[in-house]
Amino acid sequence: MILLVLVASVLIAAVTLYQYNEQSKDYHKQRLERKEDQLLSSIDYLIRGTTWPRETEYLDRIFKDKIYEIADNLSVEFNIYDLGGTLIKSSKPSFETDTLVTCMSTDILNNLMNSVDKRYVETNEVLGGDYRTSYTIFTDFKSKPLGILNVPYFEDDKFNEEELKEFLIRLGYAYFVMLLVAIAFAYFVSRYITRSLKTISDKMNETRLEKRNQKIELKGASQEVSILVESYNSMIDELEESAVKLARGEREQAWREMAKQVAHEIKNPLTPMRLSVQSFQRKFDPNDPNALKKIDEYCKTLIQQIDTMSSIASAFSNFAKMPAQKNETLNVVEVVDLALDIFTEDY
Repeated sequence: MILLVLVASVLIAAVTLYQYNEQSKDYHKQRLERKEDQLLSSIDYLIRGTTWPRETEYLDRIFKDKIYEIADNLSVEFNIYDLGGTLIKSSKPSFETDTLVTCMSTDILNNLMNSVDKRYVETNEVLGGDYRTSYTIFTDFKSKPLGILNVPYFEDDKFNEEELKEFLIRLGYAYFVMLLVAIAFAYFVSRYITRSLKTISDKMNETRLEKRNQKIELKGASQEVSILVESYNSMIDELEESAVKLARGEREQAWREMAKQVAHEIKNPLTPMRLSVQSFQRKFDPNDPNALKKIDEYCKTLIQQIDTMSSIASAFSNFAKMPAQKNETLNVVEVVDLALDIFTEDY
């Protein structure tokens, strides 16, 4: 925006200068033409009313005193040349004795004679192009060429240049104020945009897979920021779906692992139970005087293993973890002897 204001100010200043130059050229061109038209009208009126013969050689007598009257009435200085380019009369008496301007140059005379409208304007490059001289062939009422009207013209643009300078200064002040306003506006807009972006950045940093993430709600945000927020909220929805699928998969995996562990824990008491039953089936003797004692030990072994299986089933049915480890003092020799008794007892 700041660059746009600067470019606009430069372009407007350039267009203003160009328009001023073109307008100044048109103004001076039209002003010179108006002066020529007024002089030609006055000359035509003088020639129509003169008593002298309407010939080139009598022009000095025709314009003897009238040239000063015309110059005073129209406030225009001009010169009269014959068709050969020799000065006949000038509204400034000092020109009559100036040998440098008593004859037109051959180039000017040739350009004038070869022009379609019999008019030629010379720009004096020595004086910087501000001084112009027009040459026009004037005729009598029968369109017979009589002489050449020369009108010197100086383009005085000092007043317009001062006006242009003041205008450009005011324009510069106006654009300076606009530049300050643009800078302030850009600052607040950037703060607003960066604040929205910071909110989005903070939310992104807080995003976690293992928790429920909140969506972003921004009011009055720009279109680009709104698109970014919508993309983030869509990502949050997809992330939640992925988290649900992942949690479901983890739960299924946990159940599979738990089922394996439960199956393993159940197999542990089943093995000694199976061995005890098989040993009892092979070796039990009803006539043995210690039969009751052996049956009692056999039942205790089965009940102990059944209790272990019952605790495992209870923990599983209550969705609890497997039985927690309990530290207790055991007689290893006694446990080993009990395990060996399964294989050594004679039932």
